[in-house]
Amino acid sequence: MKKQTKGIIMFVIFGGSLLFWAAAASVPGAIPENPDEAITITGTPMDNFPDVQRAQFCGSGQAKSNYYVTEFQIPTPCTQPLAVVTDPDGNVWFTQTNAGRIAKFDPQTETFVEYNNAQWANLPAQRSMMWGIDYAPDASLWFTDEAHDSLWKFSILDETYERTNYPKIVESLPQRLTVDGSKIIVNDFTGNKITFFDPNQSEEGLAYLTIPSPVENSVTSGFGIDADNNVWYTNWIFQSGGVLIKLDQDKIYELAENSQNEIDSFDVLGIFQFPSGMTTPNGISVSPDGNIWILDTSSSFFFKFDPDFETFTKYITSNPHESSYGNSTGVIKNPVSRPYWSEFDYQGRLVFNEQTANRIGIFDPIDESLVEYMVPSKNPHWTDCEDMKDCGLAQIFDVTVDGDKIWFTEWVENNIGLIDTSKPLPFDVELDERKIVIKRGEQANLILEITPNGSENVEDVSISTATTSLFSDIIIDGNAPDTFQLNSNEPKLIEISITIGENALPDFHKVLIGAQTDEVVVAKYITVIVEQ
Repeated sequence: MKKQTKGIIMFVIFGGSLLFWAAAASVPGAIPENPDEAITITGTPMDNFPDVQRAQFCGSGQAKSNYYVTEFQIPTPCTQPLAVVTDPDGNVWFTQTNAGRIAKFDPQTETFVEYNNAQWANLPAQRSMMWGIDYAPDASLWFTDEAHDSLWKFSILDETYERTNYPKIVESLPQRLTVDGSKIIVNDFTGNKITFFDPNQSEEGLAYLTIPSPVENSVTSGFGIDADNNVWYTNWIFQSGGVLIKLDQDKIYELAENSQNEIDSFDVLGIFQFPSGMTTPNGISVSPDGNIWILDTSSSFFFKFDPDFETFTKYITSNPHESSYGNSTGVIKNPVSRPYWSEFDYQGRLVFNEQTANRIGIFDPIDESLVEYMVPSKNPHWTDCEDMKDCGLAQIFDVTVDGDKIWFTEWVENNIGLIDTSKPLPFDVELDERKIVIKRGEQANLILEITPNGSENVEDVSISTATTSLFSDIIIDGNAPDTFQLNSNEPKLIEISITIGENALPDFHKVLIGAQTDEVVVAKYITVIVEQ
């Protein structure tokens, strides 16, 4: 890849009107507007879509719930909630991308407040993907606006909005946003840069420092911050690879103070080439032990990067449930879950959305276990459902963690959702082996033990398996019927076979084995090392 040798530019203020609408880049599956399609005026955000598109973009029904997931329907129709965060009082704040504003949900009273943005009606675009939001210590909320290349500040105390133009050299798309001490950090997805803002706005605008990418013609995706104040993010070119970047924040400002607006970017960057299988890394989070966790949105993979040894480990989610992709035509051969954004909870577990599996995943890096919660609302207009019932996607794009609670948004169902992780799982799983060294052409057997957690039987349980092997080199088979019942207080033992193909290459794999119901998957990883 061609690298830039110069790259950090110090800017002082910015202003002016900058416009950019990147629907193809930021709205998956969005249908272009047809001026000939009928629009019934309702006086609500639904009016931004013609009648024939409203079922697809505005919701397919009432909010639903199950034992683990509770959904709450937003009072105004078709607001398309996206970025979400909680404040110190436990209130849930989220952007409404089809209304250009902020809304609050009070979990105590289960009520919504939607704060009208008077400036929105005067802007060219009436919907915008607002991917990033964060709470600031001065009781304000900052969020991104890609349609208008803007950052917004909403004062919770004054209930007022302030808009600032995002610095634009080429086309830009301000995406994720984090309030980090006295700075606001934003990645510019298509503008290919990371920007650090001073939130103390003067009459002239915001002061900022911007760092262009070392990889030309790439995109700059989400980011995480480690305990040493380094910012980790990715630069990648679709289906052409890319790099993980470590950016030394402290050195940036030290060098910038002594520079003449431009310094050698390699003085502050550590660059690490992507491993095999990483093609579209979006979400990045830093674990309490300093490892970097990266989610790949083109697959079902997520990765751990160990900065000490500079090594990657690849993991996989369970296979999507058929209700999330339908496959009524039979054309979907290898459905993927598409994990997008993530953050760590107080227990050190990685929490992330699985966009095309309609699930929220919780991965524990200590015991290498994965729990995935199925979200009950499903919009059938986003996948191969045809006449299938209970089929589709809610387009879950963002999550935030508040203690035992996980909050998320449903972009095309007009809901926010809650998972209470303090509720007991229906069963636990254990494997009698967690590491296998095996040669090509051989088979290994292990025992999966499924133990019910309650006094009631668990119906319609099935085995769930997945492997990071890109080909059919690893075949996993469970000696169990397609579905079975767990009897209360009676562990069930199932023999699992792992067969390695004759042509498998020597490699290191993570194999996921567990059990699932229609509401939850509980599984653990085993390390499989294939020898010559």
